[in-house]
Amino acid sequence: MSLLSENVIPGNHGKVFSTNAAEKKDLDRIKKRLLELDGIKDVKVNFNIYPIEITVHTSKLVSVENIENKVKITGYHAIPKGIFPL
Repeated sequence: MSLLSENVIPGNHGKVFSTNAAEKKDLDRIKKRLLELDGIKDVKVNFNIYPIEITVHTSKLVSVENIENKVKITGYHAIPKGIFPL
């Protein structure tokens, strides 16, 4: 594992996660939970792709594990995709 695969680094690129949540209310709940984490400045949800993707932007280094655990609280999962979105 590396710094880039285990963390979301600050910047405009963010990190993309797939999620098994499909309802807007569930995705809003996930977004609200993620914004509670220190260092997360923005969460964007892409409804145009299946499975639905969440892009997390940070202002400082945030571990992928912390993000995954925050989403698990809602009853769903967040699985990190590649290091940088295409």
